Amino acid sequence: MDINQLLTQLNFQPIGESNGRIKRVKGIISNSKPNPEKLFVAEGIWLASMCLKFGTRIDSLIVCPDHVRTPEVIKLIQDLSERTQDRFSVSAKTYEKISEKGQPDGIMALAALPQRDIVNFIPPQKAVVLIIDGVEIPGNAGTMLRMADGAGADAVFFCNRKVRMTHPKLIKSSQGAILTVPTYEFSSVAECRQWLKKFGFTVYLADTRAERYYYDEPFGTNCALVVGSERYGIAREWYDDDYSMIAIPMLGKCDSLNVGVAATVLTYEACIKNKLKGGRP
Repeated sequence: MDINQLLTQLNFQPIGESNGRIKRVKGIISNSKPNPEKLFVAEGIWLASMCLKFGTRIDSLIVCPDHVRTPEVIKLIQDLSERTQDRFSVSAKTYEKISEKGQPDGIMALAALPQRDIVNFIPPQKAVVLIIDGVEIPGNAGTMLRMADGAGADAVFFCNRKVRMTHPKLIKSSQGAILTVPTYEFSSVAECRQWLKKFGFTVYLADTRAERYYYDEPFGTNCALVVGSERYGIAREWYDDDYSMIAIPMLGKCDSLNVGVAATVLTYEACIKNKLKGGRP
């Protein structure tokens, strides 16, 4: 079926650049407008397909018929159309003004981040949780979410959050992990510490001043790994409890690692010891 016929059949409404929906997309991409619904832009075959695969709520669907070139995109348009009543078509000129791709696929969804409540999260035995405290760079936050998915961490907690979870750089760098990894925000360090105490977590603070290295820790119980902001490190409140500090040895000239790299080293070590039978393969 011709793409224009399909869009007519599916009741896509033609809109222009001045339409409020397009302005909303621009605001989300620029990270400049309030976003209480936690909508993000899922542009292109890959990310739109991830939304479909993981049952992400679709607020609206925007299609540019001039850029739709493959049967794969047409099938995706049909599938996503079943998930929303708000369907719009735009010209190539309008689409190219909101697209972040050099060679766009002609499909873009406004999708909502999963809504999760910490009350419903019951950690399994030997759980591993990564706590991201005050990290300010969206790309670092997204990279750590992607890593948490790969390592098999049970959840990621955000404390003192400084990045918007719908920031395009966070969404892109997470490579879809923002949709798959159980992610929770805490209003304060105290609230997070209370939750960790309730479930018997051993808490480790990533700190270059520590006398004990991460690989010397046996882990083996519920454990939480706290990494801090790029500029200021871990918030002072975390040091009010008798938590363990662990370090990664620095054998060269630099005194520390990028927070995403450090989190990767620590999280994989804990997940390997807690989740792989017999430890390292």
